[in-house]
Order: sequence, then structure tokens, then C-alpha cells
Amino acid sequence: MSFLTITFAVLFYSATILLIVGLARRIRMYVKTPAPLKIPTTPAPTTSGGVVLRMFREVVFFESLFKATKWTWLFGWVFHMALFAVLFRHLRYFQEPVWEPVIWVSPLFKYLAFAMIIGLLGLWARRIFVDRVRYISAPSDHLMLALLLGIGVSGAMTTFVAHTDVVAVKSFFRHLMMFDFSTMPNLPEDPFMVAHLALVAALMIIFPISKLLHAPGVFFSPTRNQVDNPREQRHIAGWARKLEQ
Repeated sequence: MSFLTITFAVLFYSATILLIVGLARRIRMYVKTPAPLKIPTTPAPTTSGGVVLRMFREVVFFESLFKATKWTWLFGWVFHMALFAVLFRHLRYFQEPVWEPVIWVSPLFKYLAFAMIIGLLGLWARRIFVDRVRYISAPSDHLMLALLLGIGVSGAMTTFVAHTDVVAVKSFFRHLMMFDFSTMPNLPEDPFMVAHLALVAALMIIFPISKLLHAPGVFFSPTRNQVDNPREQRHIAGWARKLEQ
């Protein structure tokens, strides 16, 4: 067993623990944060079903971003949908047997890595060339985009330039899932895969403390998840309800 294999095994165990624990703590904080006011962004739905439909449009189609700025919506939507497709394709590395839908879409979805890269480049160009966006952009915003772009580029390189031994990579992660080590024989000779795995682990570690938390956070936004019924039903925050009791 090589030193590099042990290093990546420990790295991914640590990154997985930090990701799960960090996300759980953040989501717990979101759940416990009181919403004392009824503040849905109007026009807002007046029924719970309408809220579900609104959240669906927001998460899948980025409705509010589309209304705000079309170019940002275009690059943002392309990146997120391509990322979702690429992640879905990556399920094949963790399944045995692999789901039939994953097998069907894999030959096509691998090309969406380029859509992911184009979307990221567009979002990064926005932070560089749009004055008002550049003014509010922090170094962490650029570093996050650089990290995501590095993951996309290195992943595309392992598919289209220096082909990786995907069977060995799958064996490695399948054994990790069962708390066993399995050596990836070509890893030291595959710099793109080394870079790709290292960047993915870095993303998992910093995800719970980054702006990427908007992924789970959107579901807890009171401007999106509240029903617009202040006249029909009095809104009482959780902490205020306890005081009344």
C-alpha cells in the first residue's frame, strides 16, 4: 500500500466527517433561528402548496435570479445544472451494480464538464469586469471560483486528455466505504487525478464554512418559504410562543 493511497484515504475520511458534521450543525442553526416577522418576498403564494411550487421554481430554474439579471442567471444556471449532472454521473464510482439510469446518461453527461467550466468562467468574469460586482467581491469569492474551476478542469482532463483507470478509482472508494484500503495502482503516475481528488477533498472541508451554504440555506430563507397569509393567520415565532405559554 503506497503512502499516497494512505494519505488520500485519511484525507477523504476526515473531509467526509467535517462535511457531514459541519452541514448538520449549520442546518440545525438554520432550523433553530427564529423568524419573528412575516416577510415573504411579494408577490408570494398564499398556500403551502404555492410555497412548495415557488421553492421548486427557485431551486430548479433560479426564478428570482432570472428576473434580476439575465447574464448572471444564464451562467449560474448552466453551471449548477451541469454540476448536478456531473455529480449524478459520479454515482457509478460508489455503486455495484450501477443504476441503469446512470449507465444510460454517462456517455452524454461527461461532456457537460465543459458546460460546468463555461458557467464558472462566466461567473468569474462577472466578478472581474462588472464594476459593482467587483466592488463587493472578497478574495474568498475568487478563491472559491478558482477551486471549483480547478475541480472541473482537472476532472475533464482525466476524461478527455489523460485517461484514468476508473476501475481502480472505483475500487479504492468502494473499499473506503467499507473501511478498507485498496491501492490505486496508477495514482502516482496520474497527476490530474491527484489534483482532482485533492481539490474535491478541499471543497468538502471548506463547504460548511463557505458561501456555498446557500445550497441548503435557500430552503430556510423566510423570504421564500413563508406563506403570505398575515391577515388570515397570526405569525408567532417559536421563541414568542414559548413566552406565551
